[in-house]
Amino acid sequence: MNKEEIVKNYQKEEDRLLVAKMLDQVSLCKKRNKLQCTDFLDERQVHLLQKAIQRMNIQNYVIYGGFEEAQRQVIVFYPENWNEEILEKNYDSIIQVIRITLPNDLKGSYNHRDYLGGLMKLGLKREKIGDIVVWEEGADILVRNEIVPFLEQHLTTLTRFQKAQISVVSVLELHQVNLQKQEIEITVSSMRLDNIVSELSKTSRTKAEEFIKQERVILNYETIAKDSKLVKIGDKLTIRGKGKFEIREQVGNTKKGRYILKIAKYV
Repeated sequence: MNKEEIVKNYQKEEDRLLVAKMLDQVSLCKKRNKLQCTDFLDERQVHLLQKAIQRMNIQNYVIYGGFEEAQRQVIVFYPENWNEEILEKNYDSIIQVIRITLPNDLKGSYNHRDYLGGLMKLGLKREKIGDIVVWEEGADILVRNEIVPFLEQHLTTLTRFQKAQISVVSVLELHQVNLQKQEIEITVSSMRLDNIVSELSKTSRTKAEEFIKQERVILNYETIAKDSKLVKIGDKLTIRGKGKFEIREQVGNTKKGRYILKIAKYV
């Protein structure tokens, strides 16, 4: 495995660094015969690394985020002599859950952004934090295990969590995840990416084009920089800062020939 040859195939510096770091972890796993793991990755990063792993025919790995439909996941590389049972026993050495239980007077007050914003105020890197499962009484935050002691010590220094109860639980005790999708309809003049981004983000075409140029739009796990790219039924679309969507079906056309699309928005 020639690291330099593999890495130079990627145009973006951030992708080269990501792949290079993954290759180091694969090498360490083989050399030390110990489990190695990436930080949390978004869907685009997971897709990018998974394609690299498949090209190199790496077999001993799993993609794991704590629950089946987690949007942020880690890639775990494990020794060849490990079986599934050994691997499952080691998940707590990779990811743990910080449970924040709010006092009665604050129940239902905070959303995903409030919890994430608090973590960011503590100076944490986003890649150390996985999904945040919010419910009425609080939230379960999936994190890399090495930042658990820091969070136990510092979370209650934040005003919003001063009265909260902070505990650490296993991923097996994760609060039930209920992924919800809101069904909406949009009308567009064509299936061009800029048209659809404009409607979904409720902004002008000019602003939608800016989002695309700023690489804030991910179509089927790949960042798209071409605003004329055609979107198809079944495609998944993420607009950073606006949400994640799935193009479900075309339900009809207007009298002027515009497309009426049914969209699932993840909420």
